[in-house]
Amino acid sequence: MEKASKRVTVYLQPEYHHALRVKAAETEYSVSELVNEAVQNALREDALDLEAFETRADEPSITFEKVLEKLRKDGKL
Repeated sequence: MEKASKRVTVYLQPEYHHALRVKAAETEYSVSELVNEAVQNALREDALDLEAFETRADEPSITFEKVLEKLRKDGKL
């Protein structure tokens, strides 16, 4: 069973609202469904980013200053 939806107020720029309404009409999805899908995709992308950070947590890191220093040393700057 699907959980009840929550109602929120979102302020969109007029051109984005218009684009969503047109897309909703052309795709037969509601504006709410399109917004929910966009939010889901953004959260999924964030989850993948966090997973990548965790996977690479043990890799050595280097500061930007060290990168610049190496480029100068190698005559590339």
